[in-house]
Amino acid sequence: MTRLVMRVAMGGAVRVLALIAAGWTTSAAAADVNYGSPYTVNQPLNAYSWAGPYLGGNTGYGWGSVDNNPTRPSGFAGGVQAGYNFQNGTPWVFGLEGDIQASAADDTFAPWKFSNPWFGTVRGRAGYAFNNVLFYATGGLAFGELRGETFGMSESHTNAGFTVGAGAEMGFAPNWSAKIEYLYVDLGNSNFAITGGAANGYSFSLVRAGINYHF
Repeated sequence: MTRLVMRVAMGGAVRVLALIAAGWTTSAAAADVNYGSPYTVNQPLNAYSWAGPYLGGNTGYGWGSVDNNPTRPSGFAGGVQAGYNFQNGTPWVFGLEGDIQASAADDTFAPWKFSNPWFGTVRGRAGYAFNNVLFYATGGLAFGELRGETFGMSESHTNAGFTVGAGAEMGFAPNWSAKIEYLYVDLGNSNFAITGGAANGYSFSLVRAGINYHF
């Protein structure tokens, strides 16, 4: 049932991303906006280039569930990201991105409280650019902490798992872009003594918005 809810949430979030990004594309085309920087030698004249390194920040909201436990931690998250895009004279854009996030996601049920204080990802990105609007899919490694508490006892495990998602990014000024992104994150399982040795793991959906500076 939990996985079904996650799939429904993912589908809804992706549809929202598509609608917002479509609005960006229409707006940019109508205004015939030309953001001339950054350029690369191999890009066509007057075409926006996504190539090169970037650094930025993001904020969003995550909601999910703990395996083999009724808690459903949710809360705001925010952090920083850095990456590098490759583009060589075509609309196709490929890149690598890493991020680290602080998270306020937690939930309490009966004697147990579970929280996710932090997490991070290292992902590949592949997308198609309509000049200054980029649509992309992303996926890779996820890692983070799951903390359990009960009757004054606390137990934490740091696990590695996976993440997949999609997003849209728009260059709105020279060197600056804004993005909206959906990720599904599974941090894997660890055996928690406070739950009787059960395999507890945190998986969640995350919708976030961010801004990047391109060097």
